[in-house]
Amino acid sequence: MILPVVKLGTLALKTFCKPIANRLKKEAGLHPKFRHFIINMAQANHRFTTKMQRRIYGHSVDAVIRPLDEEKAVQAAADLIGEFFVFSVAGAAVIFEVQRSSRSEARKEEKQRQEIEAMMQRDEELAKEIQVLKQKLDEVEQLARGRGLGGFSHFKHGHATEDGNGKPT
Repeated sequence: MILPVVKLGTLALKTFCKPIANRLKKEAGLHPKFRHFIINMAQANHRFTTKMQRRIYGHSVDAVIRPLDEEKAVQAAADLIGEFFVFSVAGAAVIFEVQRSSRSEARKEEKQRQEIEAMMQRDEELAKEIQVLKQKLDEVEQLARGRGLGGFSHFKHGHATEDGNGKPT
């Protein structure tokens, strides 16, 4: 019952984080200090991705890489921030789900361990009870022999008759 609710909540969280990411993108370019920071971040990301692409395609990596213009840098950084936010929320949801699942599994294992322990304890109690009953039976047989009731012990060994061969007389 709880699993579908959690999965639905995770899906709703992912859905709600996209408009928040878009809002972050929009606001990112408006504050001057933050704008300067994200422009530098976008330029560094641009240099890194361009060098990686050049290495992959076998081109020279020593070539001069032209920086992005300011608006493209702001847009690229805002997109990067938005995607990072969405990815972070999705990652947090996955981590939460894994932890919840492992806690559930641990509870199941603990319950099974307790059930096994209870069965073993019950088994020990039954073994003790059987031992006590055997002792009582031995005592009753000794009392019966002492009083001359020798035929009583034949009940213990099956359906023997008075002559001891198993055939009725």
